[in-house]
Amino acid sequence: MTGQGSVTADSLRTVLDSVLAQPAYAWQERRNPLGFMREWLDALNAWLAALHDAHPVAFLVLLLALTAVLIAILTHFGYLIWRALRARPQPPGSRIASAGLGRDEAWHLAAFQRSMAEGRWAEAMAERFAALVLALGRRAALRPDRSKTPAEYAAEARLDPAGRSALARLVEELYLRLFGGAPCTADDVRRFDAAAGALGGHAAPS
Repeated sequence: MTGQGSVTADSLRTVLDSVLAQPAYAWQERRNPLGFMREWLDALNAWLAALHDAHPVAFLVLLLALTAVLIAILTHFGYLIWRALRARPQPPGSRIASAGLGRDEAWHLAAFQRSMAEGRWAEAMAERFAALVLALGRRAALRPDRSKTPAEYAAEARLDPAGRSALARLVEELYLRLFGGAPCTADDVRRFDAAAGALGGHAAPS
């Protein structure tokens, strides 16, 4: 019985070995694509540990230098974020709306004339609108505010119906020339100037 059991076990082992030797059962170890990083970090840790044991002063100097580099990188990164936030584009019209708050009406009319003389038609239109905002503010037809856009001025202006309609058309043309990419000529600005000058007579009585 013992001999027969041994033969049976050997036969079974032989069959299993022949089956497992087939290519379908071949064991292949998959390589980790990030394994090289782990190997590099292990080597770096080993080198730092050896440096710490053999040269403590050099290890301390290296540690301080790496800390300084890290602080410089973080400082530069913070500076770039600050510049990006500071340079955020303003919503359409806000630049024009706030331009009239730091200067008086006469200054913007003079800037309008200079821009016209130099052929900067779109800038001339913007300066003329800033002067118009201040002129209507002086007549209590609206309240100039840094946070308002031209469209908001058109919505709040205390003008008669004809004046409100004319101001809305001026704002539409302003947006079209400055932000819509439409061409702007000297004749366009002269018509804009004439329409803006006529708006003062449309202020609604308080």
